[in-house]
Amino acid sequence: MIRIYGDSISGNCLKVKWVAERLSIDHDWVEIDILKGETNTDSFLTINPFGQVPVVAFDDGRTLAQSNAIITYLAEGSDLIPEEAFERAKVLEWMFWEQYSHETAIAVRRFQKLYLKKNDDEIDPHLMAKGRRALGRMELALLGNDWIAGGEAMTLADISLLAYTRLAHEGGFDVSEFPAVHGWIARCERELGLPHLHEVTDVQV
Repeated sequence: MIRIYGDSISGNCLKVKWVAERLSIDHDWVEIDILKGETNTDSFLTINPFGQVPVVAFDDGRTLAQSNAIITYLAEGSDLIPEEAFERAKVLEWMFWEQYSHETAIAVRRFQKLYLKKNDDEIDPHLMAKGRRALGRMELALLGNDWIAGGEAMTLADISLLAYTRLAHEGGFDVSEFPAVHGWIARCERELGLPHLHEVTDVQV
């Protein structure tokens, strides 16, 4: 049994939950409220001194933080990680890019708009431009491909990028402007058994 400490509003936390559920990994979900500062309490900092969620605690006392590190560990030996070395590296390529070039725009703008209640004119305009570039990069990758890393099946790259792409509209991004991404979201949702957040009747999934 593992314990996943996470906040359900966080895409980074949801990706860990999705992988655990997809692989039928027995786990307890421990809700940690970021907005209430629960990641800064003494009790939480003993679990993760970085003061961030998600973090996973194992029965032997070990802990592991950082969403993409966690899902890589949980998915070891599963069909979510390709066996062939180059294909596996391509999955990691997208996961590194997600944290550096995608999450830093789309997730940040979403948090400021949805949870900090900032008006558009109070938000750094570069976040919208950077987020749209990220969605455009995904659009190009998904033209002619069902999955983001180009393989024949869902991988961790898809789950990693789905988390905040699926919620991008909450940050003011219009996902329907990127039809390949739009269809990919629906495809991932279907694969993971998630409810559709976007109208997909006109999108090939």
